[in-house]
Order: sequence, then structure tokens, then C-alpha cells
Amino acid sequence: MKVALVFGTRPEAIKMAPIVKELERRRLNHVVIVTAQHREMLDQKLDVFDIHPQYDLDIMQHDQDLFYVTSAVLNEIKPVLLKEKPDVLLVQGDTTTTFATSLAAYYFKIPVGHVEAGLRTWDKMNPYPEELNRQLTTRLTEFHFAPTEWAKNNLIAEGIKKENIFVTGNTVIDALLMIVDPKYRFEDSTLDAIDFKNRRVIVLTSHRRENFGEPMREIFSACRDLVERNPDVELIYPVHPNPNVRKTANDMLSGIQRVHLIEPMEYRPFVQLMNKCYLILTDSGGVQEEAPSLGKPALVLRKTTERPEAIEAGTAKLVGSDRKRIVETAQRLLSDKMATRVNPYGDGKAAQRIVDTIQQLG
Repeated sequence: MKVALVFGTRPEAIKMAPIVKELERRRLNHVVIVTAQHREMLDQKLDVFDIHPQYDLDIMQHDQDLFYVTSAVLNEIKPVLLKEKPDVLLVQGDTTTTFATSLAAYYFKIPVGHVEAGLRTWDKMNPYPEELNRQLTTRLTEFHFAPTEWAKNNLIAEGIKKENIFVTGNTVIDALLMIVDPKYRFEDSTLDAIDFKNRRVIVLTSHRRENFGEPMREIFSACRDLVERNPDVELIYPVHPNPNVRKTANDMLSGIQRVHLIEPMEYRPFVQLMNKCYLILTDSGGVQEEAPSLGKPALVLRKTTERPEAIEAGTAKLVGSDRKRIVETAQRLLSDKMATRVNPYGDGKAAQRIVDTIQQLG
């Protein structure tokens, strides 16, 4: 049985890496295909996990749009699938790579296995375009690897047969446990100089399309307020390379004392940064899962989330992009932390369960 794995972005690489390593460990026939929807950020993760793709479609272009990414993935992956003829093709999550690859597999009648299946907001514009990418991928999928019972129930409600759904936990926990190191020292001089024991460090990640413009300005204004109100607070923001994000961040946050705008971080040091910080503000999907696993409270800077488990467990709060609400909620947490060490996303053995299932199906 030949397994193909396709991914193209930093989050996909992180969450697919444990599956790749498990297939390697068992010496099972597999081929890794990357689209490079994100080039540099993807390459960093491949290096961290020592993954060497057999195919690199290298589709990324400057200021690419969704039309280009979708068509490029379809066109470039066609000859690869024709040559390799995999028995099953694994995709992860909600990217344009995930949807377009699943569609290509469907055209060739190759069964698709969807890792992290069943997440939903039921609002096709939030997150955009990821929510609809997930829903469309579900319709193209044979084997649904749901991270939680909540995700499984979403799929059942949409008419997916129970026997095609497998609750595995989330592979991001597998990856996290592979990387976290309490004794880690930062090579970056800015981060190494921060006194994490005596300073309350807030980590910010913000990059989503639906937050471009005024919502992002509200988020950055809230961050500035928090730093100015609390003399012992420092804010660290690894700024996403998207020019829409960079310009707003530089305009609103550069030059402010105790605000550190740094370059995007590789996965290993970023995990250690989350592990050492006090509070996380994020519009990222993966960080919403990683934060509770590290015992860190998180404020989710989005209107909706397809990951409600941490919110229900009390380790995350959905605050959107409203400046006042972000500041008020974060200020309370700086005085009284939320519940921590509640991890609804798994035990670090999701990749084992996924590969077990593939072998049984084969």
C-alpha cells in the first residue's frame, strides 16, 4: 500500500510531520509531496522535523491570490499523482492546498484521508477561505480523522457515515511534545535578554485575512494599551510576512517600549516562547490547540472558532478584534489566570492511531 501525503504551509507541515515520522518508523511505503503554498515558512518546518519531500511543486509567487494557488496546485499535482498512483492520499486541515489536492485526488478516484477533519464554524466567511475549504474537503474525503468527539459529531450531522470517522486526537500535540524543552535558550538576542520569570510576557500572533484592515488596527491598539498600562508586561510579536500585516504592524507598534516586533520564528523556538510566556493573543488555529497543552491561557482574536473545546474547557476565550474587549479580558487575566493544563486535544499519539487505521484499511 502506498500512502501519499500532501501539504504546503507551515501549520500543515507541523501537523503532518508526526505522521511522516510514524510512516518512516514503520518503514511503510509513502511519498511526501509539498506544494510550497508558503515557501520559507514551510522549509523551516521541514528542517525542524528532518523531512525530505520526494516532490516539491514550488508554486509560491509574490502576492499570490486564491485563484492562482488553486489552479497551480491542480495543474502541478496532476503529473505527480499520475506517476505515483497512491492507494490513499492524506491531506491536513483547511488550506487551499488541502482543498485543491483533494479535488485532484477525486478526479483520479484516489481515496482521500483528511487529517483534522470535522472542525466547523458554519460561517463560510469566518475563517475565510478556510471554513469552506474544510467543508468542501469533507465532501471529497473517504477517511475522516477527527481530532475530537465534537468534530466527529459535526461530521455525523452532515451525513458522514460513522464507520468512516476515526477519532484520533490532534497531531499538533504529537509535534509539540516532540519539540518542547524547558531548558531551551534562545539564539535570538532580543528574546534571550527577556526576563521571563519576572516579566509578564504576552505573545501575539495575528495574520488572518478576515482581520486585515480595521480589525487588525483594533487588535494592535489593544496590544499597545496593555503594554502602556502594565509596566511589567512585554509583548512579543513574530510578524507574519504578508505585506498587509507588516505595514499595519510597523505603523502601529514599532518604536513602542517593551514591544518587540521580530521576524517569523521557526517552530522549535516558537514552541519554547509559548512555553515561557504568560498569556497568548492569537487568531491562529494551531496556537489555540497548542496553548492549553502548554498550560497557557489564550485570547482568540476572531469572531468565530472551529476549535471550541478549549473555550468550553476554560483555557481560551473568544474575544474577536474589539479593542475594548481585548484589553478588558486580557487585563483580568493579568490579575487572575484562567484554568490551565486542561488539554482537550489529545495525548500525543494521534499519528500512531492514524497510521494504525491506514494499515487496517489497507
